[in-house]
Amino acid sequence: MNLNFTMDFANSLTQWYLKNKRDLPWRNTKDPYLIWLSEIMLQQTRVAQGMPYYYSFTNAFPTVFDLANATEQEVLKLWQGLGYYSRARNLHKTAQFVANDLDGVFPSSYKDLLELKGVGEYTAAAIASFAFDEVIAVVDGNVFRVLSRYFDIETDIQSNNAKKEFSSLACELIIKENPALFNQAIMEFGALQCVPKNPNCSDCPLCGGCLALQKRKVQSLPVKSKKLKVRDRYFNYVVFLDSEGRTLIHKRSQKGIWQNLYEFPLVESVKSIEFVDFHQELSNREFVDNAIVSIEEINSKSQIHKLTHQHLHIKFWRVKVSGRIANGINYETLLTFPFPIILYNFIEKDWL
Repeated sequence: MNLNFTMDFANSLTQWYLKNKRDLPWRNTKDPYLIWLSEIMLQQTRVAQGMPYYYSFTNAFPTVFDLANATEQEVLKLWQGLGYYSRARNLHKTAQFVANDLDGVFPSSYKDLLELKGVGEYTAAAIASFAFDEVIAVVDGNVFRVLSRYFDIETDIQSNNAKKEFSSLACELIIKENPALFNQAIMEFGALQCVPKNPNCSDCPLCGGCLALQKRKVQSLPVKSKKLKVRDRYFNYVVFLDSEGRTLIHKRSQKGIWQNLYEFPLVESVKSIEFVDFHQELSNREFVDNAIVSIEEINSKSQIHKLTHQHLHIKFWRVKVSGRIANGINYETLLTFPFPIILYNFIEKDWL
């Protein structure tokens, strides 16, 4: 690739960044712990959503030792609502490894960072360049979009060779003297300027050399052909209430969605069910020994909770029982457990 061309691209990009960048707390540090924390949180999460969680975690766990010494339940509770909870579990395990096995010192190279649980190629490159100035390009969705449009690359970004192709190009373009600046600039450019839908190309510093703009292909790039298959599941949560106002919850220990979070007893059905069918399903299970006094469908219409591969159709059923539920807990204790956010919202807003 022409040297002047790559320098023009990089210079225009970084000049734009220095004028337009957001003031984000993890950009004002070289501390690998804080950078790692932010990068894990921002995986599949918008900055606006992740920011409050970043502050909560850095206040509660200012060092990797603090995070390592926390319980998993404390970590999951603080993560509640951010989604993709495997990130939180891996975060906690990695903190324990760094604190206990590495004496609190994060690996300083891309290659060694990849050995950490929950750290993939993008995250390792980000930490290596931002914290340790390693000359390695980051490639995320924003980078795919910027490069595919500017250079008119029609490679399907979901294909097996896409990461290698785009990484190779980004490494040619990167500013060797300041890789962190270049990486931050190209990601920010994709997040703020070269956005997925209807970017403002007329006010773009790179519009003069953008091949997608010249060929009127901006809306069709990047190419992403694979579509996720979405599975519909029907969750009926049984909210038991005994004579003392106590209820019953359990931990989802099996692998899959919401592992190690808490939930009410669950009746999963193949489709949305009505009162008679729910009553029969409940009778077939032995959640509690207490006699049922009444059953109330709290929300007649299912709430749809959309995950990447699944749409959960969720109903809550209040089931009052006689006597005292064994191992039941009161409302105040209930609030201290980590729940999927849709369950926690129900507890806060629709409990009684």
